Amino acid sequence: MRLFLKRLRNSLIDSISEKIRGKFGESISCLHDNWFSQADVTDKLLLIAGRQVSWQLRSCRNLNTFEDVEFRVFSQWGEDGIIEWILQNLPIEHKTFIEFGVENYREANTRFLIENRNWKGLVIDGSDANIQTLRSNKLYWMFDITAVTEFITRGNINRIISENGFAGELGILSIDIDGNDYWVMEAIDCVNPSVIICEYNPILGDKYPITIPYEPSFSRLVAHHSGLYFGASIAAIKLLAKRKGYEFLGTNSNGINAFFVRKDLFPHLEPLIANRKAYPSKHRDSRAQDGSLTYVSGLGRYDLIKHLQVIRVDTGENVIFESLGIPYSQEWLSGMSIHHSFLGR
Repeated sequence: MRLFLKRLRNSLIDSISEKIRGKFGESISCLHDNWFSQADVTDKLLLIAGRQVSWQLRSCRNLNTFEDVEFRVFSQWGEDGIIEWILQNLPIEHKTFIEFGVENYREANTRFLIENRNWKGLVIDGSDANIQTLRSNKLYWMFDITAVTEFITRGNINRIISENGFAGELGILSIDIDGNDYWVMEAIDCVNPSVIICEYNPILGDKYPITIPYEPSFSRLVAHHSGLYFGASIAAIKLLAKRKGYEFLGTNSNGINAFFVRKDLFPHLEPLIANRKAYPSKHRDSRAQDGSLTYVSGLGRYDLIKHLQVIRVDTGENVIFESLGIPYSQEWLSGMSIHHSFLGR
């Protein structure tokens, strides 16, 4: 069944561009000239495909890991499928969400959610140009979205949420700001989400609960030219979530977003996921001093930032990253396709 679902997802979503060109090419040109843009038609077809796959997920109640149900319509990776599966198996009363770090909302964790399930949401981004792009999109009037321009810090996040009417009970909280994610998540105390999604930095490894030191004006590329020095390790995010009363469910297979459910709701999902696994990443998005991509992979990414400071959130110590020793378990190294000893490089 899992193999069937993966093939179906590939057939319905990954081939959507070919379907558009082959079957709808001439009609799309006509629509573009008259009523809709090609992007509009593409989005409609993607949404239809996503809904078809969503129905198929109902037959995949028990999982090995979240990889079994991943698909993407508007999310960057497989978050659309993971969120949909969670909602199919979890009784959530409040159909509301908050997501920040959304850029112009073209690609986001909650866009399929709002179009497929018509939830109400608050989205926040530090760029006014991004928020204005969203506000000029018809998506903004078609659905109940509040879009706010704010550079988020741990000092202002509760005010932003409260001033925009989202304090209290909440369905989903999604955190992705490529920087102070740990510190902002720690500071949030005005909402009670059923589900939390938080980005982690897989290059920081899985053995130590570490994060970057807090800097209110943190910018990923300013902090280090590589863009690899940001956020927190999966161990740090898991520890923080546990302290806040949440249980870890797993991550997407690309090693970016971790999913947590509130402890009182955990019994609904615990027996359904055999392996609540966290994945490393194989991303090669490192940058040179001039901002160009360098495509550094594997342990070379660690070498770029190992001389920088991190904070152990379990002890409060401020240390140099490499002083901790090996930050990766053998399972993590294997997931990075590195099969030799870290020490024997």
